[in-house]
Amino acid sequence: MSESGTDAFEKLVSLLNYPMYVVTTHADGISAGCLVGFASQTSINPPRFLVGLSRRNHTYRVAVAATHLAVHLFDHHHLDTVELFGSQTGDKVNKFERCAWHPGPAQMPILDDAAAWFVGKIIERFTLGDHIGHLLEPVDGSPPQELESWVSFGDVRLLEPGHEA
Repeated sequence: MSESGTDAFEKLVSLLNYPMYVVTTHADGISAGCLVGFASQTSINPPRFLVGLSRRNHTYRVAVAATHLAVHLFDHHHLDTVELFGSQTGDKVNKFERCAWHPGPAQMPILDDAAAWFVGKIIERFTLGDHIGHLLEPVDGSPPQELESWVSFGDVRLLEPGHEA
């Protein structure tokens, strides 16, 4: 006897340990960033990456007017930065006052503690249920210097989010 599709799906995805990213952006004089688990490479040629931002999120509201997003990958040594961007909301806290960063390509805020990052031009937006997909064309970045152990969902599973998804 099989379970309903939704129940089976929820049980399956609860077992997955996706990489987690911190996504930042800047538009209309406002910088924003959040922890993102819905993100993935979607094409090799041309290179494309998809980021899902929750409609409830401060970062999404800034990204509506943005032309680019910066996608950051962190190692375990900088879990504190990941937790900052995952547990606080930009509606109440200026996260960039609490971490080291610098302006990067397209004036995107680049987090200094990231092990790797890239900036992507937003070439398309579309609805993904309660999230909005941002299809990115990579324009610049900094690859990891060595093979690291990346922050994944299992590392932040118990984190209280700044906003509900």
